[in-house]
Amino acid sequence: MPTLTIDGRQIESPDGSTVIQAAEKLGIFIPRYCYHPGLSIAGNCRICLVEVEKNPMLQISCNTPVTEGMVVHTKSDKAEDGRRAVLEFLLANHPLDCPVCDQSGECDLQNFYMNFGLYDPRFREQKVKKKKAVAIGPHVMLDQERCILCSRCVRFADEITKTGEFGIFDRGDRAQLGLYPGQRLDNPYSANVVDICPVGALTEQDFRFKARVWYLSSAPTVCNGCAQACNVDIHYVLDRPHLNDGARILRLKPRYNADVNQWWMCDEGRYGFGWVDKGRLTRVRHQGVDSTWERAIAAIAAALGKLRENGTGSRIGVIASTQLTNEELFLIREIFEIGMGARVTASGPIPPGDSDDFLIKADKNPNTLGAKLLVSSEPGAPAVPTILDEALQGRIEALWVFGHDLTRFVDEKTLQELSRTLRLFIFSGTNENPTAGWSHWSLPTAAYVEKDGTFVNGHGRIQRIGRAFPPLADSREDWRVLLEIARELDHPMAWRNPQEIFVGLARAVAPFAGLSYEAIGSQGVALDLPASAITSAATRQNASASASEATAGKSREGGPNAPGVAAP
Repeated sequence: MPTLTIDGRQIESPDGSTVIQAAEKLGIFIPRYCYHPGLSIAGNCRICLVEVEKNPMLQISCNTPVTEGMVVHTKSDKAEDGRRAVLEFLLANHPLDCPVCDQSGECDLQNFYMNFGLYDPRFREQKVKKKKAVAIGPHVMLDQERCILCSRCVRFADEITKTGEFGIFDRGDRAQLGLYPGQRLDNPYSANVVDICPVGALTEQDFRFKARVWYLSSAPTVCNGCAQACNVDIHYVLDRPHLNDGARILRLKPRYNADVNQWWMCDEGRYGFGWVDKGRLTRVRHQGVDSTWERAIAAIAAALGKLRENGTGSRIGVIASTQLTNEELFLIREIFEIGMGARVTASGPIPPGDSDDFLIKADKNPNTLGAKLLVSSEPGAPAVPTILDEALQGRIEALWVFGHDLTRFVDEKTLQELSRTLRLFIFSGTNENPTAGWSHWSLPTAAYVEKDGTFVNGHGRIQRIGRAFPPLADSREDWRVLLEIARELDHPMAWRNPQEIFVGLARAVAPFAGLSYEAIGSQGVALDLPASAITSAATRQNASASASEATAGKSREGGPNAPGVAAP
């Protein structure tokens, strides 16, 4: 562990580490373009120059190893003059695109110029012209004139996705970034090159010209697209409805978490947020007619209470979604499974999909493992097809479906039959679908970015999701609806919010013991689970989906299958 001094402060840094890494441990930021902690070191942008005593030349801090007794100055006049000269060189052929560039406001060329540039330009020659606004894939646009040849995107494609689409061609001031002949940037992680591009050379087609970044608000959450539950920042607008056709969410960006997704996320998760603002349920409906929450809660609680009083709680069925939070699944367990003896199951809304050995998981649900720990994990617990069969046979009189479009399991003809057979048929969820249409009560509930709570990802890590903005229109959080139902059933619970519900959960369910929102923090905590529990959760989800597909196949023999929305 060599000891060195940076800007007058001593630090021990592991042998083989670099000056830029040691400086970061001290909270000293050294500007960089080509350096990225998740990629190999290229050392070609030269903006990270520092002065090292006893060395006559400035050194690039990204590729200078620490040594015992080294003394480094990051803010000396010599270091800043060197960076200013490099910046002038990088900007020599850079176009004055700031007024029309999507990177404006979060561009390191702008930031570094304002921090230590402010020079009088000496370049008077004609700038080199290159190709502009070239679509190089379904999500990414390339502007060669803005590229400073940092090679981050090249290294990402070579080292992370190993698809190797990018190269730097030609020499001198004619050098340019491009794709190899016959290549297209359409790998499953393609949009990450936009995140790591320090300038406006690579921009998102989906976000292009929709909003200036200073109009955006940001909130941390996790992706609900699969069991990896990648950490992300959601960028949204609430006070400018003309942006993005009135939608609130404009983009998602990966948020660093060393134990989950590092700096990356897949394109499917990045662009899978459209359902949050489109096709939403916005009103409580009874038999297709607009109603109110007060009437719905009172009527549903009265019907459930009558079944409980008659000693027929087992004639109540609940199909919960693994898109629900742990707090909501815990309430379902306490109210229905334990409190009423109801038939409860939790399943993902869609069958397994594509997967790889990096981030993408076949289980397209963020909380399958949490559901296993909280709801009907005992052998012989009912599956969705079992509950639906019992409902069709009259052995279940009341059915509450959380989040699922049942046309994933049965065809619409069977859904109509369920609507006629059941005495009480409730759907609570986010988006319009056939199940919402055929249910007796349709309750609009909040999307995961509109409420607080936690998920347990496929590796057994519990993470907070966080509320970015309030529920849309008349929607309510599922936990709020469940607490109101419990109150109407004369089984009031002392909890008032997800944080308090989680405290109760942690006391009642062993794997969560001792945890709190503060302990979970922004990076999550690994639960103390045996490996068999994690494996069995994935196996259970696959088996459940396979059984559901088989049931749907049999049902389709009697009529056409109405497709459900892709949302949870």
